Amino acid sequence: MMTSLLDANELPAGFSYPKGFEHIVELNLVNLEPWEIMFGSLLQARLHGTEKRYPGKGYIPFARRGDNDDVECWIAPGNQEVVIVHDFASLGYEVRRTFPHFYDWFRQAIDDLIEFDELG
Repeated sequence: MMTSLLDANELPAGFSYPKGFEHIVELNLVNLEPWEIMFGSLLQARLHGTEKRYPGKGYIPFARRGDNDDVECWIAPGNQEVVIVHDFASLGYEVRRTFPHFYDWFRQAIDDLIEFDELG
């Protein structure tokens, strides 16, 4: 399954996927409604889109929220911090929230899943 993520030549120099993220993907824990880990052409389109909309920010998207335009991203090159970017927002107003590490976001994604399920 790892081949449907961004290839090493598509990732910025100095960046590699965190091991925790790779482990979550290997376990196929990728659909955490409303969040979804992105793969393939969707992931590539979001990468190129965020590069165009937010030049120089170094966002590397990996998940999207299905009920709005939020995208979870790392900041290149080697920072393990993750940010929720409200995609298509004006430059400088796009960051909604930050998390120190992937697992901090993953815990929030689980909480969002529970809340989303209880409301649905």
